[in-house]
Amino acid sequence: MKRHGNLWQEIIDFENLLSAAKKAQKGKRFRGNVLAFNYNLESELEKIKTALQSKTYIPGTYKTFTIVEPKPRLISAAPYRDRVVHHALCNIITPIFERTLIADTYANRLGFGTHRGLRRFTKFARSNLYILQCDIKKYFPSIDHAILKTIVRRKIKCPDTLWLIDSIIDNSNPQEDIVDFFPGDGLLTPIQRRRGLPIGNLTSQFFANIYLNGFDHFIKDKLKAKKYVRYVDDFALFANDINFLADARLAIEEYLATLRLKIHPIKSQLFATKHGANFLGFRILPDRIRVRTENLRRARRRLRQMQIDYAHGKISQQQVSQKLQSWAAHLNHGDTQRLRRKIFATLVFARE
Repeated sequence: MKRHGNLWQEIIDFENLLSAAKKAQKGKRFRGNVLAFNYNLESELEKIKTALQSKTYIPGTYKTFTIVEPKPRLISAAPYRDRVVHHALCNIITPIFERTLIADTYANRLGFGTHRGLRRFTKFARSNLYILQCDIKKYFPSIDHAILKTIVRRKIKCPDTLWLIDSIIDNSNPQEDIVDFFPGDGLLTPIQRRRGLPIGNLTSQFFANIYLNGFDHFIKDKLKAKKYVRYVDDFALFANDINFLADARLAIEEYLATLRLKIHPIKSQLFATKHGANFLGFRILPDRIRVRTENLRRARRRLRQMQIDYAHGKISQQQVSQKLQSWAAHLNHGDTQRLRRKIFATLVFARE
């Protein structure tokens, strides 16, 4: 396996930092911290470059908040300067790992995404009798730092780049406490090992993808599962042989234990595809694709809030139009023509 060195100068190159800043500000240009950074853009980028060159760069403190939909999760926002660094790093190392990923993992990849993943899932579900669908228990809080660093070092040998990667991983803020035991553990092992990545970081999304890359290849190459789809920690295997999938589940649990991960005991199920399966906000049935009820309920709440925000002048007509077009495009991936007509026919946006 080829390991890559001499990456550091590419990472700290001013043009790469400038490209990183442009990506980091996407959709956030008018926020106060971004405006302040951009006011002295060249100076701020030079400060980052100097800190990286001298190894005095230390990631800042996260701002954290909890969201409750679709499920309770701790979200961590890194300082804007750090987000620029994250993009600068990922600009260079993502292509190295991208070449190693299988074709059927769809999260956080240019040209892939939810809708392409949904189409693939639908094709497999409608051409097979059974599905083994799994969700990894507390995935981001469970990612083991030592294992992640080992995975990174299989492809990268540049000492400076590894220093930056380790700095980002080591400065992850505390996540949800999880106490899970695995073969060979002592009584204190679960609390002695550092684990957890902050949801919200570009680097966390990248690391979460490559953490399961070996698992993807295990599914395809060792278990010989021809029909398999993964989106972050939600994955599914399809087959006409129910015994193959039952055996696969046992092998999957054993492999995931080597990554100090467990599948969710309730959300992971083996069942007939004719009953329908949920994936990426839709319910895939043999003859149609419907929006999941809970997703539709959340969307209706967001639409009502958007009407209120528009009435009070908090958002513009252009912002409303963009959000509605985006949501309509998402719904268009299901059999939702009547639903879209019903919802949009009743929407009224007016200023107070």
